[in-house]
Amino acid sequence: MNIGTAAKKSGLSVKTVRFYSNIGLISPDKSSDSNYRIYSNQDVEKLLFVGKARKFDFSIEECRELLSLYENKDRPSSEVKKITIKKIKEIEQRMSELDSLRTELKRVSKNCHGDQRPDCPIIGFLAEKK
Repeated sequence: MNIGTAAKKSGLSVKTVRFYSNIGLISPDKSSDSNYRIYSNQDVEKLLFVGKARKFDFSIEECRELLSLYENKDRPSSEVKKITIKKIKEIEQRMSELDSLRTELKRVSKNCHGDQRPDCPIIGFLAEKK
């Protein structure tokens, strides 16, 4: 199938499919006649896999590692779990940071009258040098 069909079946944009191909996440065949990339059902399965992994915020390199494990039917599940546990810890850390940011912004926004006066503690807070 052509890149447009592969993109549609995988739910990714043509640009993303091309990018994944260019960086070697997938390796479609090339047509000898037109030199266009030809995508197989297996390529689409890999695109679906990477697309879902990216939704869970796995990096390209993590996707490369997960894809390698996906393709290895003799893989140890401990390797997959190790990558996943690491990602969970990263997400929890970011959630904690975001929670702190939300708390601070709520605190600052409570001090703003939100009226026609130019005085705004939010602007003052954002302008502070720390």
